[in-house]
Amino acid sequence: MITRIFSIALLSTTLLVAACNTVEGAGKDVSSAGKAVANAAADAK
Repeated sequence: MITRIFSIALLSTTLLVAACNTVEGAGKDVSSAGKAVANAAADAK
């Protein structure tokens, strides 16, 4: 089970990095994902 979760996480990370052309683009992607999580948490209150 842990191997499967690790494999899925590794694949997701690889696809995320491959989708970004630059380090700046990766930073923007991570930032926007963080904002989405923060907004969802605020809405759940």
